[in-house]
Amino acid sequence: MDIKQKLTKMASEAQQASRFMHGLSVDTKNQVLMAMAEALLSAKSAILKANKKDVLKAKAGRKTRAFIDRLQLDDKRIAGMAESLIEISSLTDPVGEVIKAWRVPNGLWIHKVRVPIGVIAIIYESRPNVTSDCIGLCFKSGNSVILRGGSEALNSNLAIYDTLKKAADCFGIPEGVMNVVGIADRRAVDILLKLDNYIDLVIPRGGESLIRRVVASSRIPVIKHYKGICHVYVDEDADLNKAENICFNAKVQRPGVCNAMETMLVHQDIAARFLPGMIKKFEGAGVKIHGCAMTAKIAKKGVQLATDKDYHTEYLGLILSVKVVQSLDEAITHINHYGTRHSDSIVTENYNNALKFLRGVDSACVYANASTRFTDGNQFGMGAEIGISTDKLHARGPMALEELTTYKYMIFGDGQIRT
Repeated sequence: MDIKQKLTKMASEAQQASRFMHGLSVDTKNQVLMAMAEALLSAKSAILKANKKDVLKAKAGRKTRAFIDRLQLDDKRIAGMAESLIEISSLTDPVGEVIKAWRVPNGLWIHKVRVPIGVIAIIYESRPNVTSDCIGLCFKSGNSVILRGGSEALNSNLAIYDTLKKAADCFGIPEGVMNVVGIADRRAVDILLKLDNYIDLVIPRGGESLIRRVVASSRIPVIKHYKGICHVYVDEDADLNKAENICFNAKVQRPGVCNAMETMLVHQDIAARFLPGMIKKFEGAGVKIHGCAMTAKIAKKGVQLATDKDYHTEYLGLILSVKVVQSLDEAITHINHYGTRHSDSIVTENYNNALKFLRGVDSACVYANASTRFTDGNQFGMGAEIGISTDKLHARGPMALEELTTYKYMIFGDGQIRT
């Protein structure tokens, strides 16, 4: 059987299994999720052994420290994966929720009801914990899932999948509900993306190049974000101590992720008071500043003049663009032009300015007086997340259980016919 035949068979079985999932009770789902959490902890040694193979290969291939950090598992990370499954089991099941119900004049009762999407393919890179999170979220929301992780994490992903599948098998869950593509050949992705007769949705998770490749090749609807150029705007009415803490956290706490701040905007009226101390604190943490002419003048030294390209750049590291703006309106215009509709924040004690920013910035998540680092399904109380979307249709922002459902109309009549 060639690659195409294997993947078509997998997708067909996933579609059949998804219909079984529609009738699975909430109690059974939760029991399976709890069993999967226990299985992860019990199989910890085997999972770590498989992960070690991937890590050694990555080191031999001279992968970056950040890459290896995303790839590597330890006791704490496996415990976190198990805790995530337990948390998912405790969340309200969205399937079957009546979103809206109404009666029309002819007596028909119309119900708009939340239902699973069906078969979801998730294409991702080097983080093995994604395997567990995505299986848990798709299972709780009644979907079948096909996972295709990066070849660099293949041993880890297969070990996690085998563990979770064995736990689910004990409850009679069909073969096709959870699937991992164990084929390293890159053609597998292109084949999956053409199986629109079986797969209902694709969610890519990874770098911009991966996501753009998926979007360009897919016949199946894709939910995604390309990159996260996130901003924090320090308003003229900001509490400067609060602003310093928020900006530092947004940039430094974990600079290599999509919700880290890449550009800091500062109102001209407070720039001379705010920037010297803020830049000094950033430099103490190893952050290099690419700033506008006014930023460089205020800082006096250590600032590289920013170019237009800098404001379009997702650094994913300890580099920050800084720009002094004349007004709130200029800040909003800058963000809507250079941003990626991901996460942006204003720091201000002026409620009207906060509201204008929240309404005016066209991003999935807009904050007042908080770090952009909170854009995360777990931080939003959704349990684990399946990803973050900067699209506007179906799902936007962190995606969890509700975003893995669609709806249909259930209509109750009493013999009505249309005339």
